Amino acid sequence: MLRTIAIKKNNQLVKDIDISQLVSGDFKWYWIDFNQPTDKEIEYLRDPLSFHPLAIEDCIHHLQRPKLDYYDEYAFFVTQALNQKSIKREEINFFLSRNYIVTFHHKPSTEIDDIWNRFSQSANANQWDPSHVLYHVLDKMVDNYFPLVNQIDDTLNEIDENSKGRSMDALLRDLFDTRHDLLSLRHTISPMRDLLYRILNSQKLTSIQGKIVYFSDIYDHLLKLSEMIEASRELTTDIRDSYISINSNETNHVMKVLTVITTIFMPLTFIVGVYGMNFTHMPELTWKYGYFGALIFMFLIGVGMTVWFTKKGWFK
Repeated sequence: MLRTIAIKKNNQLVKDIDISQLVSGDFKWYWIDFNQPTDKEIEYLRDPLSFHPLAIEDCIHHLQRPKLDYYDEYAFFVTQALNQKSIKREEINFFLSRNYIVTFHHKPSTEIDDIWNRFSQSANANQWDPSHVLYHVLDKMVDNYFPLVNQIDDTLNEIDENSKGRSMDALLRDLFDTRHDLLSLRHTISPMRDLLYRILNSQKLTSIQGKIVYFSDIYDHLLKLSEMIEASRELTTDIRDSYISINSNETNHVMKVLTVITTIFMPLTFIVGVYGMNFTHMPELTWKYGYFGALIFMFLIGVGMTVWFTKKGWFK
C-alpha cells in the first residue's frame, strides 16, 4: 500500500498525490510511505524515484543490519524496530533528502502510523521537514524498546526472588529464554546505537545539522538501553551461577547422606557375609543364642555409628 503527503510552497498540506506528480511537481517537500508494498509498487523505487539499485536491493531483502549509506542527492538508512509481542526485528528503511523522505517497510509499523497521523493532523505541519519526520520515527522506535527491556527486568526479578516457589528446572528454562531475548535485543540496540553515532558525526547530513541535540537525545537513550541490557545479562549470569551452585550443593548433600548410610551398612554387610558362608566348622553357628546375639550386635553397631555421625554433623 502506498500513501503520500506533501507540503506545497504555500505551506498547504495535501494528501494522496500520485508519485509521478510529486517527483515532477513544485512542492516544498513530500513524504511517501511504502507500507507492505506489492511488487508493482516496489517498481516505483526505480521509476520515477530513481533510487540506486543497491539501496533498492537492501529494501527488498529485509532484515539488513542497521546502516547509513550516502548517495548523490539523498542518504539511505536501514533501521530496526521491535515487535512488542514477539520481540522480533522489523526493518524500516528511509530515503532522506532535503525535499523528501521515503519510508519503506514490509510489515505494518506502529511508529510510522503514529508519526503519519501526528503530521497529517498537526496544526503546524508547515514547521515539519524530512529530517523532522526521521527524528520522530527514530525516537518512537527507541522509546518502544524500553517496555521490552523493562519487561525482561521484571522477569529476572521474579526468577531471582522465586516468590511462587517454582522448581529449579522451570526457573532455569525461563532464565535461558530470557538470556535469548536479551541477546536478540542487543543485536538490535547495539547496531542502532552505532547508527545514531554515525548520524551525529556525519558531515554529509546537512539537513539535520540544526537538530543534532534531538538526535543526541535518541543516542543517549540507546546508551542507557545498552547499559540496561548488559546489566541484565550480568544478572542472568549471576542467577545462573547461583542456581548451579545451589543444585551442586544439594547434590553433594544427598551424596553425603547416602555415603553415610552406606558406611553404616558396611560392617553389617561384612558380618552377614561372614556368617553366611555356612562352613562346617564355625563355632558360632552351633551356639544356641548366636542368631539373636548377631542381630543385637549388628543393631548396636548401626545405632552407634548413626549416633556418632549425627554428632559429627554429617546428616545436616
